[in-house]
Amino acid sequence: MVLLVQRLSKLYHKLENHYHHHHHHQAEVDALSASLHAFRSDVSNCVNQLLHPEPGSEILSFSWIQRCFELLPVINKAFLKLVGDIDYPMSCWDVASLDEYLNYGLHLLELLNCVTSSLSHLAQARLSFAHALNLVESSPSTAIEHLKAIQSQSSSKDLKELVRNKEGGEGKLSSCKERVVHEALMEVMVEKGETLKEVKELNSAANSLVSAILSGKTSVAAMDFGGKLGVFEKEMDALEKQVDALFSSVLAARNELLNGVRQRKQ
Repeated sequence: MVLLVQRLSKLYHKLENHYHHHHHHQAEVDALSASLHAFRSDVSNCVNQLLHPEPGSEILSFSWIQRCFELLPVINKAFLKLVGDIDYPMSCWDVASLDEYLNYGLHLLELLNCVTSSLSHLAQARLSFAHALNLVESSPSTAIEHLKAIQSQSSSKDLKELVRNKEGGEGKLSSCKERVVHEALMEVMVEKGETLKEVKELNSAANSLVSAILSGKTSVAAMDFGGKLGVFEKEMDALEKQVDALFSSVLAARNELLNGVRQRKQ
């Protein structure tokens, strides 16, 4: 994920410099800058919550990813507040801002698809582990074959490409309000790619079970592995439901805006 605060700071200063070339609009400039600064503060607070997890929690884990997705509606609410504060409702946007907002929604949907793909990969690995657990007593050698460590299927390359595509699309904007909307929309994507804490723990338990199978003492290791596998399944299912719900929400908002655009053209 792209760190929101760093990019927003750079873009904010660029925005401020653009405004101060038009001194006769200084009052409007100050008001717009203040609104964008408030948006920046809201987003920064969200990011700080993610970068400073509660004691005992880790980056990156299922719970941390869930917190990321829980903050997306908060950031979207902050953006809608920005649009209201500068008195620039979506019904007044020109093509540049509408296109930018629709692209944001599309990129977010693509990001969620990347997460869904990774969850499918983890689900397949979980099934293999569950099969191995059932074979520990009846066919130890086959069980070992199914206890290979889960390999990362990082979507970071795809996410970086999404962000890179957005960074190249600034184009020409027709007003100060257009630029505020554009700069704000550029800030609502993040990327990060590491191995999940739960995957590390499950791989470690799988390695311990393999060692136990080879030594002929499997009961304790099998019980520990089964417990971790059960927790892994529950947390993964919860995240999958959250991703599906967010996907539906983003798609509904995007369709609503598209319907509004069609009505404006009639």
